Amino acid sequence: MTSSLLTPRRRARLRASGAGAAATGTRAAMGSTAPTRILDRRHPRVVALLRRIEAEAGSARLVGAEDRSAFLRVAHRHIAEAVRPVYSVREDPPVSEVLRRGRGSCSQRLAVLEAVARASGVPTRVRGLLVDGRFWYPRFPRLRRFVPDQVVLAWPEFRVAVPAPVGGPAGPWLSTSELFGSLDELSGRRADGFSNAGAETLFDALSRTAIDWDGTTLCPASGAGCDLSGHVLADLGHFDSRDELFARHGQTLCATARLLAEPVLGRRGAGADRAGLAALAET
Repeated sequence: MTSSLLTPRRRARLRASGAGAAATGTRAAMGSTAPTRILDRRHPRVVALLRRIEAEAGSARLVGAEDRSAFLRVAHRHIAEAVRPVYSVREDPPVSEVLRRGRGSCSQRLAVLEAVARASGVPTRVRGLLVDGRFWYPRFPRLRRFVPDQVVLAWPEFRVAVPAPVGGPAGPWLSTSELFGSLDELSGRRADGFSNAGAETLFDALSRTAIDWDGTTLCPASGAGCDLSGHVLADLGHFDSRDELFARHGQTLCATARLLAEPVLGRRGAGADRAGLAALAET
């Protein structure tokens, strides 16, 4: 049984009213390369990471969509190596803080990827998804009563196409799900999708398998499924930044729950013995 007591009030009201994406407003999210409080791309730690990625990618000039996509794939690998995956309930730490600690949740590691993209000149935005808390049951089998009933997920998108002339049509957005290939290509490479169990996180899995939130992919009949659309409670729409998404819909947990849980989960590795997380029940 998931818990609704941990949900911020503003989102509880949203759920009660039955409102979904339509409640987020009608303004199109154009995305940006600008720094935000979370995506502090001008911080020296972010700039240093960018320089290391550029050195491996071979060029600081990203002149085409494939150049930008290849750069982001290199960036993903660097971040996977530099930032250790942990369980964290904070969605709002600046990227520079995540890099200083050298550890971060799936959401925080995705934020690092966004910040690096913006620092390289690639605009980003996020799609807000409200995901059923039961999706995380395999990861916390002994703590189900503490799992929130809904999780706000900021799923990044990148404008990898070369900017159009002034007044021309904007290029399409590339979802993080397709950073390493189309969803159909990714689903055909491996029979096993993402199970949300064990040490692998969404951030790590997207490099090897399809992560499909819309149910449009032909997934293998065997193994864990790549179609995760059944876990989506609501599509909250697109936002210029994750800062805007969380300001509008709140973080996954209310402030009190974050205060109590973060000291326990914020240092716990994603591959740690889940039984050890029972300490959370005593806080």
